[in-house]
Amino acid sequence: MLETLTLISSLGCWHGGEDEAAPSKQSTCIYIYKEQGGHSGERPYECGEYRKLFKNKSFLTEPRRDHKHRNVRTGERPYECSKYGKLFHQNPTLHIHERFHTGQKTYECSECGKSFHQSSSLLQHQTLHTREGAYECIKYGKAFAEKSSLINHRKVHSGAKRYECNECGKSFAYSSSLIKHRRIHTGERPYECSECRRSFAENSSLIKHLRVHTGERPYECGDCGKSFRRSSSLLQHQRVHTRERPYECSECGKSFSLRSNLIHHQRVHTGERHECGQCGKSFSRRSSLIIHLRVHTGERPYECSECKKSFAENSSLIKHLRVHTGERPYECIDCGKSFRHSSSFRRHQRVHTGMRPYK
Repeated sequence: MLETLTLISSLGCWHGGEDEAAPSKQSTCIYIYKEQGGHSGERPYECGEYRKLFKNKSFLTEPRRDHKHRNVRTGERPYECSKYGKLFHQNPTLHIHERFHTGQKTYECSECGKSFHQSSSLLQHQTLHTREGAYECIKYGKAFAEKSSLINHRKVHSGAKRYECNECGKSFAYSSSLIKHRRIHTGERPYECSECRRSFAENSSLIKHLRVHTGERPYECGDCGKSFRRSSSLLQHQRVHTRERPYECSECGKSFSLRSNLIHHQRVHTGERHECGQCGKSFSRRSSLIIHLRVHTGERPYECSECKKSFAENSSLIKHLRVHTGERPYECIDCGKSFRHSSSFRRHQRVHTGMRPYK
């Protein structure tokens, strides 16, 4: 049974107990008091100012939290990076971002002494040391920290898929996979970024996205030191060093380091094209057609949080952001000069090579 308590005064915001009187000259947040708690997933405490619900009363009462949710609601970004002026909703996000300017790495591995900007990066690294003696799959040699994870993994080998989607009939080995899959049909995206309000169907996707704001790149190449936001990007990059090209075209034998490049190449043989219904222009990639359609619709969904300039492509926004951050990721190994764009870098290299492409 829910019991709603409403107390209103003139100034401030106070979150006292049910039977406590509010101090004078302070208003009291409206909250919902639930007589019996438990693990129901309910959020019984409500902020009267922004109507946001919380599981624990501490989210309202602890001074250090100070209505962090208010900044997300209002769009306020009170925390500013002293180096580049980038703004953040929350102070912890700013602290993480600033470590990449100072080079501060506060999280050190007790096994090998390697240090990291973030605790999440340290935890990811520590799995390298803990794999030995963990729960290992005999068939493929894959190791897991917990026995339950190994048991779940074995279902992949057995082919058991007990959880079926009643919308499309697709079945899954795990109930959690079915829950995630259903969001394709419902359109539910419950995980929202507090910085830009973009939402995601999976928490793992949100975690990866947050690295765009914090600058975190936890996956580092052991050969050249280049780091990446995603483990998949690191694996793809490592093929530059190994020269591995595992994806081979069955028609002509040409091989590729990325599966997406193979799929794109195969359209040379099949002749498959994606045509624009407005002007008849066709593309070998569906993603290229989607981007092209914005020429007709005028849609520019990617907006710069610094100057509000918008772009039709995410890649254009990423390049534009370097104007604000000062980032110049393309460095010439001959003279040390750096550039914002790869095209400018390639043009510069001709100074050293003497190449004259236009005759």
